[in-house]
Amino acid sequence: MSAQHPIIAVTGSSGAGTSTARVAFEHIFHRLDVKPAFIDGDAFHAYDREEMAEAVKRATIRGENFSHFGPAANHLDKLEELFSQYGDSGRGMTRRYLHDEIEAAEFGQRPGTFTEWQAIPDDTEVLMYEGLHGGAVTDQVDIAQHVDLMVGVVPTINLEWIQKIRRDTDERGYAPEDVARTILRRMPDYVRYITPQFSRTDINFQRVPLVDTSNPFIARDVPNADESMVVIRFREPRAWPVDFPYLLTMIRDSFMSRPNTLVVPGNKMRMAIEIIIGPIIEMLLAARPHSPHTDRATRGKGRGRKSKR
Repeated sequence: MSAQHPIIAVTGSSGAGTSTARVAFEHIFHRLDVKPAFIDGDAFHAYDREEMAEAVKRATIRGENFSHFGPAANHLDKLEELFSQYGDSGRGMTRRYLHDEIEAAEFGQRPGTFTEWQAIPDDTEVLMYEGLHGGAVTDQVDIAQHVDLMVGVVPTINLEWIQKIRRDTDERGYAPEDVARTILRRMPDYVRYITPQFSRTDINFQRVPLVDTSNPFIARDVPNADESMVVIRFREPRAWPVDFPYLLTMIRDSFMSRPNTLVVPGNKMRMAIEIIIGPIIEMLLAARPHSPHTDRATRGKGRGRKSKR
C-alpha cells in the first residue's frame, strides 16, 4: 500500500463484466482529471497463445491440471514486483498481450503474442489493474497486500459458463463438448486461486441472472443486463465513504438485501460503479502528500486495508 501511489485492482474472469468496470473507471479518472496507468492482467501470462496450447497438451498427457487461472501459467512474481515498485516509486514494468488481429497489426506481430516489456510513464497518479489475479495470494506471492482498493467483478458461476460457452462456440469455433472439457480442466485452479480473492475484495459486483440458467451447456443466449440484477457487497462499509441512503435515492429500483449489500438493476451496473467508486478514488488521491485533490475530497474514516486476512 502507498499513500503517494495508490493501486486499484479489478479482479474477475473473462466475461465477468470487467470491460464495463473499465469504462466506468475511465469516466471517473476523466472527471477527477487523473492520469492512470492501466495494467492488463493478460500481460502477465507466462505463455503466448501457441505456447499455452502446447503446455496444456503436455499437462493433459501427464494427467496434470494446468490453466490460466493457476500460478504455473502466470508471472505472478512479476505482477507483485510491479505493484510493490509502483507503490514505492510510481514506476514499474509491463507489456501488452495482443488479443486479436487489430491489436497485433499495431506492432507488426501475430495475435496471441506479447509486446516487449517497457516502463510505465513516470507521470501517472494511480495504477489500475484489470485481470485474474489482482488479489491473489499463494505460498510464493501476496499480491493483495499491495492493493489500496480491491474490486471484484464476477457473475454467478452458471452465467460465467454460459458466457464462455457462447463466446468459444460462436466466435472461436469450438465444439460445445470441447468447451465443457476446458471448464472442467480449469475448475481446480478456479476454486483454489480465483474464488478466494472475492473474500479479500473491498467491494464485489456480482451479476445475477433473472432467467433460467440451470443448464448452461444448452443455453442459447447470454442473459442481458435487463435480465439481471447486480449484487454489490461491501466488506467494510465504514472504511469507505459509502452513503447507502444516497445510493438508494440515486439508483432507481435498488434495495438493500443485507446491511452491507446493495442490489441494483443490471443495466445500472456502470452507473453504480461510478457513483460508488468515484468518492473512494477521490479519497485515496486526497490522502497523498501535497495532493491537489485534497480540498475537494472526502477523506473517510480509513484506508480499509490495514487489517486483512
